[in-house]
Amino acid sequence: MSNLVTNRLFKLVIPYWPLLVVSTLSAFIYVAFNGLSIWLTASLFNNILTDFEDLIVNQNALRNAKFSINDQLKYWTNELILRDTALESLKVLCYTIIGSFLFKNIFLYIKNIALTYIQFNIITKLRVRLYAHLQAMSLSYFDKSQSGELSSIVLNDVSNMRVAFGTSFHKLFVEPINIILFIVLLLIINLKLALIAIIIVPLTGAIVIMIGKSIRRKSKRTAEKIARIMSIMTENLNSIRVVKSFSMESFETDRFTNEQDRYYQLIFRRAKLRLISSPITEMIGAFIGVCLLWIGGHDVLVTHNMNSEDFIRFILILFSVLGPIRNLSNVNIELQKGFASADRVFGVLDTSASIVSKIDAKTINELNDQISFNNVCFNYEGTERVLKDISFNMDKGTVTALVGSSGAGKSTVADLIPRFYDVVEGSVTIDGVDIRDIELNSLRMLMGIVSQETILFNDTLGSNIKYGLQNVSNERLEEAAKNANALDFINEQPQGFETIIGEKGVRLSGGQRQRIAIARGILKNPPILILDEATSSLDTESEHLVQTAIDNLMADRTVLVIAHRLTTVENADSILVMDAGQIVAYGTHQELLSQDGIYTRLYNKQFKK
Repeated sequence: MSNLVTNRLFKLVIPYWPLLVVSTLSAFIYVAFNGLSIWLTASLFNNILTDFEDLIVNQNALRNAKFSINDQLKYWTNELILRDTALESLKVLCYTIIGSFLFKNIFLYIKNIALTYIQFNIITKLRVRLYAHLQAMSLSYFDKSQSGELSSIVLNDVSNMRVAFGTSFHKLFVEPINIILFIVLLLIINLKLALIAIIIVPLTGAIVIMIGKSIRRKSKRTAEKIARIMSIMTENLNSIRVVKSFSMESFETDRFTNEQDRYYQLIFRRAKLRLISSPITEMIGAFIGVCLLWIGGHDVLVTHNMNSEDFIRFILILFSVLGPIRNLSNVNIELQKGFASADRVFGVLDTSASIVSKIDAKTINELNDQISFNNVCFNYEGTERVLKDISFNMDKGTVTALVGSSGAGKSTVADLIPRFYDVVEGSVTIDGVDIRDIELNSLRMLMGIVSQETILFNDTLGSNIKYGLQNVSNERLEEAAKNANALDFINEQPQGFETIIGEKGVRLSGGQRQRIAIARGILKNPPILILDEATSSLDTESEHLVQTAIDNLMADRTVLVIAHRLTTVENADSILVMDAGQIVAYGTHQELLSQDGIYTRLYNKQFKK
């Protein structure tokens, strides 16, 4: 899986190859100056600790010998810094060290800024791509997915990827080059000591890899837990009135606390693994350093196989290489966290929408004849049949009503017309064309939907009414609001149509929210209208205002009405009575009353006859 994720991330990076080239070249130059700065620092110590006359003698010896790469490097270093006096030589050396550090950090900045630009662009585009993909998913996908989990993937997991791969790319570009350069220098200075270090160091890598794998597993579980916590929070905040009305604050707090405790256990175990990695690496480094100090010190003090300058330089470079090695160990940990998040992100992106337009789908702009249900059967994933052999016609310009008890399948019928779901058997047709053969956007543009659950956005009143429409004049906006019986209360608002209504329209009453939704439908002016119990939750006064608005909305349209209150469907051209997913009766209001069936019982129950 890691290789697959790596390949996909690599494809995201490829478009930015010019910046990658700049960053890579800058990394090489940085490493070169970094190595130079350490080499010169060793020379600084040697020049301070060694008599100047001895330095001159040693330089002459090197000029005549130059039998090894190490001797040649020392010779050219001394040629660069040695002057007529010890003080002048020290001054040149200091200037050279400052210059090497300056150029090192300039190119480090260039490398970092290039990689940061790539990083933020990739992550921004990935988050937008992920969000757009979610917008294209079918409703059935959201039925199976928690909103908190999806929010966590879009926000938290993508952020984890940014942090992980941002840090990782920075270090992966530089540290391996640093390590290679330092190892080469160590081999040049003293082959025996360098080989001892190289043999011991892989122990660190093996330990780090094992820790990293465990961290990745725990990171994936941690992401799932934080998604669950977000779902609980979202659900609770959206239902806070119900929570308080039932005095369930303590219960909800306990539920959140229990989930948070489980999350804590996971992140603490992950933290223990992450935190142990660096001490282990450092202790191994210290062990390596002490061993080499002993061996190298013996060569300097006893056998004289190594001079003090080489020993100082070797130790400085050795401890310099431990830093990049430790950074790489941390990179592995961050990468594993990033891979865990990437698995979840790509998991969403790899999920295809179940409802899409066919390649050769037809575009329609109007309803000419009728909408037909032909032996339709349907069930949600993992459930029994919700609709069984449903057949009926909705002629253009007529009102068709669906009535029946809760759970009879009325809303499901309504959801099949705009293809929120696809039928399992049978077909739904518009003017004889199966809606699965119609381009999806053109199909839904024919329809206006007003439901019991009014969906409004945290925006202005005007923007909510104009939602989905462009270049709407103020005159059309006001006319739609007037026909929806909404203009009066809109004008009473502090800023009229520019008034912000809050999340889900919380600053409006239920009747006001419903009239805004109706105004949205009137402005869209769809030939097909679906009303799903649009007045069932309103008081008498609000129902009257909303019903008048609905009557205005229904004029000259093909309408499907789902109604709990039968008074709202008495004038429908056709009433379909549903029970347990089937149509058990149909006719006009008077015809159904005369049959003394389910419709009659529902009617008598409502009016207590």
